[in-house]
Amino acid sequence: MNYGNPIKHIVIVGGGTAGWMAAAVLSRLKKGRTLDITLIESEEIGTVGVGEATIPPFVEFNQLLEIDERELLSEVQGSFKLGIQFQNWGQLGDSYIHPFGAYGYHMGGISFHQIWRRMQQAGDKRPIQAFNLETMAAYFGKFARTEDYAQEDLPPVNYAYHLDAGRYAAFLRKYAEARGVIRQEGRISHTTLADETGFVASLKLESGKAISGDLFVDCSGFRGLLIEQALGTGYEDWTHWLPCNRAVALPCDRDDGSPPPPFTKATAHSAGWQWQVPLQHRNGNGHVYCDAYMSADEAHEILVDNIAGKPTAEPNHLRFVTGRRKKFWNKNVVALGLSAGFMEPLESTSIHLVNTGVNKLVALLTLEGINPAQVEAFNRLTAKEYARIRDFLILHYNATERTDSDFWNYCRTMSVPDTLTEKVELFKTNGQIFREEDELFTETSWAAVMMGQRIVMGGHNPVADTFDLPATKSEMDEMEKSIRFVVQHMPGHEDYLKRYCPAPAI
Repeated sequence: MNYGNPIKHIVIVGGGTAGWMAAAVLSRLKKGRTLDITLIESEEIGTVGVGEATIPPFVEFNQLLEIDERELLSEVQGSFKLGIQFQNWGQLGDSYIHPFGAYGYHMGGISFHQIWRRMQQAGDKRPIQAFNLETMAAYFGKFARTEDYAQEDLPPVNYAYHLDAGRYAAFLRKYAEARGVIRQEGRISHTTLADETGFVASLKLESGKAISGDLFVDCSGFRGLLIEQALGTGYEDWTHWLPCNRAVALPCDRDDGSPPPPFTKATAHSAGWQWQVPLQHRNGNGHVYCDAYMSADEAHEILVDNIAGKPTAEPNHLRFVTGRRKKFWNKNVVALGLSAGFMEPLESTSIHLVNTGVNKLVALLTLEGINPAQVEAFNRLTAKEYARIRDFLILHYNATERTDSDFWNYCRTMSVPDTLTEKVELFKTNGQIFREEDELFTETSWAAVMMGQRIVMGGHNPVADTFDLPATKSEMDEMEKSIRFVVQHMPGHEDYLKRYCPAPAI
């Protein structure tokens, strides 16, 4: 049974990355049917920008929209990303890479890190990173796409992008408007709810214009203009586990002339961490911190002291509360992006959650009306997705041996969700990692962070003990040889960008 009106008009509130990603995907529904889509945004209201680093599913998102990769990366000053380098997280001076792509491959039905540990016990001294193509290419500043050298016996390259979020929103605006999405300039002054259902019926702009709709997509940012201010949905606060609540962002030149590395950097400081996102002609930088342990001035000073060149804009200070809405779809409002919740950009998941949110909406949507089963499924699946990502982010803070500040002492000793405790304990016992309910992060992701931050496998899967050691060593030798061959023949990341998708100077 449906309730509410047939969906003839979808209204998206807010532009920015989230709004225009939603508009681009939803515009595909217009083909062959009468459906109006309006996006309301105001030039007077700045967008936060949900970050400039992405993860591999984002590549598929743009492919589904049939967007040309070269054109996109050129327009958004884009570069390639093979993973994230974490510095100072386990202990001061530590460094590791969380790579896209797997360590080795499954052998005999078990994960490669299980076999690697067995071989370590037998005297093999090679680090597990030697068996991951993305990590080795990142270390040497190299990049190529799989299709550039495609051979069946060579490992594929898994990658994502670094991009200018503002330019990406503008790129998608052109895409969506060309497919019939109407952009309405203006600020919303009033929301009218239907008496009988409590649904959002219409929005009134400061100009006096009223816009009615059947389905509303709230991309209005932290304030949640519809999902919270109009419908009072409520918010689940995760500050206890993810205590950082402030950020200062500051783009800069690369004055040292260094080439852009093919990875994002996340460097831990005394009360948070700093990101560095390399674009073709500049770096995006920011310092995420907890204001209970650090002032805004100190956070800004640390950031300025640790960037590669002169700032190219004024610092942008942001406030947030980590957590999520108690419902992501409430009545006829679906929240995406910062309206839905916020988990800091430590693993570049903000844009990804917009991507999966709008994908789920399209998968569940019927234009005959809104069905309670759709709403329930959307909320249940999205809640699980947020919780799994939340646990992965908490791991970075909790799995530390740092004792040099009150902030790290808190993170190291705080209570964590039972779901995370179980994951860590299983890994400590025998290295087992279960990827549950189609969660985003893979076995390699969990293993990379746990091993990178000094969580030790106490044992391994006993199946690994049944392997013939010389034969296993020979197979690992071939694996390492293939990776070395590919990396040696890759061009430098900067050279690849100049040839494949050069961005105009700015």
